Amino acid sequence: MAGPTKSLAKGSPAPGPVPDGVIRAYIMRFCPFAQRAHLILVAKGIKHELVYINTLNKPDWFFEKSPFGQVPAIETSKGQLIYESQIVCDYLDEVFPGKKLTPQDPFQKAQQKMLLEHFSKASTVAFKIVGAKKNNEDISALKAEFLEKLVQFDQVVAKLNTPYVGGSSVSMADYMILPIFERFDIFGVKDCLEKTPHLLQWYQLMLQDPAVKATHIKPEALEGFFKLYLQGNPESVDYDI
Repeated sequence: MAGPTKSLAKGSPAPGPVPDGVIRAYIMRFCPFAQRAHLILVAKGIKHELVYINTLNKPDWFFEKSPFGQVPAIETSKGQLIYESQIVCDYLDEVFPGKKLTPQDPFQKAQQKMLLEHFSKASTVAFKIVGAKKNNEDISALKAEFLEKLVQFDQVVAKLNTPYVGGSSVSMADYMILPIFERFDIFGVKDCLEKTPHLLQWYQLMLQDPAVKATHIKPEALEGFFKLYLQGNPESVDYDI
């Protein structure tokens, strides 16, 4: 499988039509929300092509694909466009054959949504930490808040008594949460996992998943990207290419 290509930035021409039978995904390599879509594409075996977008110096035409200028966005050969990570992932799961990653039972589906809502309390703080780091601010109070929210989520997961957050096998909820965990190190909160044994066990299990392995970014690449990103360097998105 070919490696990533340089990101398309302002002034870059738009790619041509999407080939028949292919989903085109507009992503940024290091974006956790874009990784969500990439995970689902791989997990379901969907034929796809990746177009990398420089999210710090976006081409003008990209706003025609994604009105908010955010990744991920996907495009079909019919020119249909879907954006926002959860909407993209739900669409891919509903439209394409293979194992359904979202429960069909309404109560189980609601449970997964509630679990994601629980996790969002922690992930919201994680992104506040990123903002604080960018402004060279002290993160100790935010880190304490993050740990509190993560411990609460760990307690929720413990009560499930299942190997995966979504149940007995990997599901949509697991793939939605995983990309944030992969970035705990660069956020400066990886040591918080020492206080959340159930989430640590889950994370170690998820690292063995084939789709996770296929979309995994080496820690040193993430670290290199993040250092440049904090400086506002638009070249950060193409770190190590």
